[in-house]
Amino acid sequence: MQEERPWESLRDQIKNNEADEVKLFLESQESSDLIGAVGHLTEDERAKMLTLLTPEDAAELIEDIPWVQALRSIKDIEPESAAAILSEMTSDDQADFLLEMKGEDAEAILEEMDDSDVKNLRNLIRYDPETAGGLMVTEFLAFEESETVESLVDNLRQNALQYKKYHLQYIYMVSGGKFGGVLSMRDLLLSNPKTSLNEIAITNALVVNDQASLEDLIKFFDVHNYYGVPVVDDDQALIGVVLREDIREAQSEQMNTEHLETQGIIGGEELRTMPILLRARRRLSWLSVNILLNIAAASIIAIYQDTLSAVIALAVFLPIISDMSGCSGNQAVAVSLRELSLGVVRPFEMARVWLQEVSVGLINGAVLGLLIGVAAYLWQGNAYLGLVVGGALMINTVVAVSLGGTIPLFLKKMNVDPALASGPILTTVTDMFGFFLALTFAGMMLSNL
Repeated sequence: MQEERPWESLRDQIKNNEADEVKLFLESQESSDLIGAVGHLTEDERAKMLTLLTPEDAAELIEDIPWVQALRSIKDIEPESAAAILSEMTSDDQADFLLEMKGEDAEAILEEMDDSDVKNLRNLIRYDPETAGGLMVTEFLAFEESETVESLVDNLRQNALQYKKYHLQYIYMVSGGKFGGVLSMRDLLLSNPKTSLNEIAITNALVVNDQASLEDLIKFFDVHNYYGVPVVDDDQALIGVVLREDIREAQSEQMNTEHLETQGIIGGEELRTMPILLRARRRLSWLSVNILLNIAAASIIAIYQDTLSAVIALAVFLPIISDMSGCSGNQAVAVSLRELSLGVVRPFEMARVWLQEVSVGLINGAVLGLLIGVAAYLWQGNAYLGLVVGGALMINTVVAVSLGGTIPLFLKKMNVDPALASGPILTTVTDMFGFFLALTFAGMMLSNL
């Protein structure tokens, strides 16, 4: 039983302040087992566990557990301990934590950090998190162009411990703080020690502006297979480095957030270890709107209740028409959200997107309409019933993909989160229109049904 509930031993170790045992336990766990064990702890237990570990070990643990748990754990410990842990992280991670905290909590931690780190962090947290400035790390190596290979190598040797967590795949050359070029490790090793850096630097290296968007950075790394790219401000001063792995992680987080929002999970990632009232409030903010929209869709059925009573078989097909149209529309929503996130499509391109979706909708609508029409005929032996439900599904499929493709672009243009609002709008409209089409067609052919 103990192997199945490893968090019980971890909980006992934390309760008894057994710091060494806690460290050994965490080091012995596989990644998935570690996340599971920490996830079963209470918030107070997780916070206490961080204080039992050294700041370096706590920082490593923070990187391994889900973001929401890590953030709440950092919030729950004393500012002095939180500052010590954050100091062991890279600058981009430090900024992420501080940005998510309330002003007074962030300030309390900043007051406990070194002045040089505080100045750097204040510069970082002013950036939008999804720009190059918000995603860059400021731990990089840059040397003045007048220095020699010998002085650079000596500097690396003397400060090896300090540079341990730096990303040394690239070393940069600057001129008065402005970006001058990239230094190749091969050239540094093979050049004459007295050679000045400006003689061997690659001066035509690519850079990105600090305001470059996440979409721009994703496209950059799709084209260029670089480990990282230097970030410069409008004055061409070298201020940081954006790493490929950080962009891929940010892209994955963006897609995960969009997926959660389309399913009605508001406010970011949700875990069942979070407070119940918080989770309930986040979900209700979406569900309460959805129930009103569904009442509006159901009102169409109420208007046509006489027709539905006369053709009771139609009730079997209404959910199918609604569901299949919704599925087609959600496919179009997913493609538009993906293209918006990658920058492949812009909000002003609604007409082009609509034409492309109509083409797909006509083909799929015809096929789906034929299938359900044949099914209705085989079941009831009535070709008119097949024509009603088949025609309604075909037309509603075209409507659904048209809306699914263009609604996200329209919402983006209106500065409304398309991932959050597209689903409810699409579902309501396709339900209402599908019911309207099927019941209207049935009313027109009532004598033959």
